[in-house]
Amino acid sequence: MHTIFVYGTLKKGQPNYHVMTDSKLGKVLFKGSGRTVDKYPLVIAGQDNIPFLLEVPRTGHHIAGEIYSVDDQMLQFLDEFEGCPDMYQRTIKSIEILDWEGKDDSPEERPAASTIECFVYSTTSYKPEWLSLTYHDCYDSYGAHVLRYIDRQDR
Repeated sequence: MHTIFVYGTLKKGQPNYHVMTDSKLGKVLFKGSGRTVDKYPLVIAGQDNIPFLLEVPRTGHHIAGEIYSVDDQMLQFLDEFEGCPDMYQRTIKSIEILDWEGKDDSPEERPAASTIECFVYSTTSYKPEWLSLTYHDCYDSYGAHVLRYIDRQDR
């Protein structure tokens, strides 16, 4: 199993969360909530209002999101879903654990520290002008920013 951190449309209550609950795509277990140890710019960009975590460490905010454990099949699906490695790149980042709900985890599965290493989809392939967009610390498609995500089928 692989540990991933999601901060955008794959979170609970967001437009693509259905992907995380589709058992045909692979196994997914919600583990808890967290935020990036390093600061990053999280912007909403493009004509489809897509959230992007820009690979510019020490700029922006600590980004809030959710921690999941996924199997190889789901990780492969998520790579394709996220357009990895062209649109997003999957890298390992340190995530501060805010709440751990993996109560049924065996002792070796429970994090021993207050941080955990997770795969995160961020991007180095962004337009320079995105750096001048508003930086968010938590993504919500239905938030006050009024930049609602455009679903893939509606594009």
